[in-house]
Amino acid sequence: MARKSGVSAPRITLTEPTDLEPWSPGPGDVLTGDRIDGKHIELLDVVGERLPDLELEECVVGTLRADGADLRGFRVHDTVIEVLDAPVLRAQSGAWREVRVAGGRIGSAELYDGSFSAVEFVGMKLGFVNLRASVLTDVVFRDCVIDEIDIADARLLRVAFPGSSIREVAGAAARIEDVDLRGADLDRVERLDGLRGATIGGEQLYTLAPLLAAQAGYRVE
Repeated sequence: MARKSGVSAPRITLTEPTDLEPWSPGPGDVLTGDRIDGKHIELLDVVGERLPDLELEECVVGTLRADGADLRGFRVHDTVIEVLDAPVLRAQSGAWREVRVAGGRIGSAELYDGSFSAVEFVGMKLGFVNLRASVLTDVVFRDCVIDEIDIADARLLRVAFPGSSIREVAGAAARIEDVDLRGADLDRVERLDGLRGATIGGEQLYTLAPLLAAQAGYRVE
């Protein structure tokens, strides 16, 4: 059987929602398990709140502040978040589909055991991202600065990192298919063993040669 050549690109088809109702939620307006649908929200501030199973569908959010909030089971569909500000983001076991996060900063992101389909992260600064046991299908990290990602036991299908810098990707037993690193900045990478099976470019191979040799147990003199 002939081996497949080339790398399939992520399939991102999000159309920004229109004809939305302006909404400015105040304290206590967002509750556990709420479904927010068809809203344009300049500021959604849930810092420190306990809001498992919150759902956003067909919304545009100017700024989402979520530091320390309990967002377990967070569901986001057909939504644009222009800025996501969360030094600590706790949103494990969530489901993200057709979502663009267009900027912001996350220090520590607990996103393990989640599902991400047709999701684009743009221009973000990401510290530690825990994606253990998650499924990522058609996901793009575009022009992001990424310190560390843990993808142990995760499945990645059609994932790309154009214009992003990556320092460390770790995690055993990850299943990788059509993961494209060719557009990434790998000059400062320290660990990439979690992405074994990903595609790199010829020039990147020269950059990564010392790291790959060290991981294989070779000494270069």
